[in-house]
Amino acid sequence: MSTDNASSTVDDPEFDAAELEALRERVAELEESVANLDDDDGQQKMTIVATQGSFDMAYPPLILASTAAAFGWEVIVFHTFWGLDILHEEKSRDLKLSAVGNPNMPMPNALAALPGMDAMATKMMQKKIDENGTATIEELIDLSLEQGVDLQACQMTIELMGYDEDEFYDGVTTGVGAATAIQHMAESDVQLLV
Repeated sequence: MSTDNASSTVDDPEFDAAELEALRERVAELEESVANLDDDDGQQKMTIVATQGSFDMAYPPLILASTAAAFGWEVIVFHTFWGLDILHEEKSRDLKLSAVGNPNMPMPNALAALPGMDAMATKMMQKKIDENGTATIEELIDLSLEQGVDLQACQMTIELMGYDEDEFYDGVTTGVGAATAIQHMAESDVQLLV
């Protein structure tokens, strides 16, 4: 819409010149907003912050990330603190499921706290995953990377845990700080903390 032909109405006593000028400015702002929308590629963005590295908590960020990427979303998963173990090649193969404090675990906490119960709970879950044909953590990492998910390792946590950047899966982005993660979150349509 153009406001070029509106000048003939300025002399019309029904129109207040100040209101008309304000209307023209608003129309110009709206036209600029619409033009900026047209420039947007329309791709939705998601940032997931993975903070937990237990066996059962490795699945949610990877499943959500790979699914969103399959739908064409730009996805970043920022792994920090114990969530960093998901991306660590050696540690990711030995993640455990904690039986204590899990309200959906089919055993009371007193029993779950006994030695060896975490190992047993982990083996039970691994067996269910195998029987169901669910992807392994390593398969989900590979799938996510293949689909363009940016799996990021928090630099501060790498240093805190004494890890070497070579210990992570190939394709993992290392050296990412909190400021970069916050910027990704600010630009995302969806932000999740797992």
